[in-house]
Amino acid sequence: MSLRSSLNNASRRVIALALHRAWEWLRSHAEITPSTPAGRRFAYLGEGACIGFPTGAIYGEPWIRVGDHTLIGVHVTLSAGFVPDLDLGPDPIVTIGKACSIGRGSHIVGHHSIEIGDDVFTGPYVYITDQNHGYTDPDTPVGRQWPVNDAVVIGSGCWLGTGAIILPGTRLGRNVVVAGGAVVRGEFPDHSVVAGVPAKVVRSYDPVNGWFPPQPEVPLDDETLAKIAELIDADRPGEMAG
Repeated sequence: MSLRSSLNNASRRVIALALHRAWEWLRSHAEITPSTPAGRRFAYLGEGACIGFPTGAIYGEPWIRVGDHTLIGVHVTLSAGFVPDLDLGPDPIVTIGKACSIGRGSHIVGHHSIEIGDDVFTGPYVYITDQNHGYTDPDTPVGRQWPVNDAVVIGSGCWLGTGAIILPGTRLGRNVVVAGGAVVRGEFPDHSVVAGVPAKVVRSYDPVNGWFPPQPEVPLDDETLAKIAELIDADRPGEMAG
């Protein structure tokens, strides 16, 4: 290898290292927390809460409440209303409870009312909205028809799998599991598992008889549990890859 090639390779390594360190510094210092100017725009951004950088589209902050110790991943869109700077009235539109974890690339788009309870976890790229386009007039393009709002409630302790879509009018009870890729509309009871397009209950819990159908008795070994813990930690703001 020539001296010139060696110098070029060394220069590239130095530049790459500098860029990576600069990006890590920017990522950690640009997170939205309660003490930052962006955090103070929210109706409430709780103690220990964090929104990862880079963010998605965020607007309507005065009508968005985020509970204590909730972690919101990178590229997550949080919005209340159609566009910034609207007056949406005295009440919050989007409420996210305490100790939640919202996966990267997810969208929570509120116009009327979205309530997410405590300890709700989502995979990446979950979409939650309380508004849909109407299509009653066959002579008018759907995108130009007046939208229809219907409140969304996601109970405490729920898990929403990767790519799940929560449509207007959905009401999930406590500790509901939503399978990845499910398209959910309607009411679902506590301690149920829903899956499919459209989503339906595929497993439910009875206090007397337990789960039906029964869960497979395949315990997770220590190595699998450790990998799951690593994946959860890696998806938290401040530790994610940019």
